[in-house]
Amino acid sequence: MLAQLDTLRAEALIALGAATDETAIETVRVNYLGKKGSVTALSSGMRDVPVDQKKEAGAKLNEVREAISSAIETKQAAIQHAKDTASVAGIDVTLPGRPGNGVGALHPLTQVRDLAVRTLRRMGFTLAEGPEIETEWHCFDALNTPADHPARNEKDTFYLADGRLLRTHTSSVQIRTMETVKDLPVRIIAPGAAYRRDEIDATHLSVFNQLECLYVDKGVSLADLKGTLEVFFREIFGPQTAVRFRPHFFPFTEPSFEIDVKLEAKGKEARWIEIAGCGMVDPAVFTAVNGSRGDVLFDPEEITGFAFGMGLDRLAMILHSITDIRHLIDNDVRFLAQF
Repeated sequence: MLAQLDTLRAEALIALGAATDETAIETVRVNYLGKKGSVTALSSGMRDVPVDQKKEAGAKLNEVREAISSAIETKQAAIQHAKDTASVAGIDVTLPGRPGNGVGALHPLTQVRDLAVRTLRRMGFTLAEGPEIETEWHCFDALNTPADHPARNEKDTFYLADGRLLRTHTSSVQIRTMETVKDLPVRIIAPGAAYRRDEIDATHLSVFNQLECLYVDKGVSLADLKGTLEVFFREIFGPQTAVRFRPHFFPFTEPSFEIDVKLEAKGKEARWIEIAGCGMVDPAVFTAVNGSRGDVLFDPEEITGFAFGMGLDRLAMILHSITDIRHLIDNDVRFLAQF
């Protein structure tokens, strides 16, 4: 058996020496080390080797197997090196490099989201996330939205076959956060995608980006909401930005307000632009959350809170004087290179 092993090793090394590509190397491996290979077949005869010779025969078998395996790896590396060398043959490494396509930049939506998140983080808010496929309870019922509200119509919302839906706003993250927190206060930012059945035009997309904020604790007041939003929008648009609140209606806040900022486009007269919605959290929302939690952490007699939300796409359009929202999703490098 020892002589047979020496013969197989010699034959395998000769075959590898003649191999010129990966296919030939693989053939050698299969012929000698494969399941039906010569070395494998010989190893199955170890049971017939006399007991006093088994140790020597076993060591020799391992030595031959390792020698062939090592030779295969060396041959593979040599062939790969030859291929790599051939692939760069004729390249003049002394030629100057070609200029690249320039330094990339963050998408304008990413820029405005990061600015908004940084600003609110400094005021003590933390990031929160939630699923984009939501239940009606989290998206509508818990937010005090009546069954006949237009937003619940199939013409406005993307429903799935199982009754769930693509969230129409990131306000659902507020509910999910309040369901799971252990204690007060709750102070969160929830940026993310929302979906509505809007006709796509210069100011509407069926998928857009929203940012919601929620602050709940004992003694939270409308003054806190007003101060937070004034600081926020002055950080976004500049320290001289005027902010005003107009009474409005949202099912999940009471009182509710639309927020306008006064901005001046270059060469044009300053004008008020509607930019967000806000309000004090409706007690009905706290009651719904308590029912889901099974406790009274959000007792509407003890705590208050405010919430506000805005479209990040709209913020980006205003900041960069973008006239068509579709530019934000066209992936046109000529447009994106401006930012």
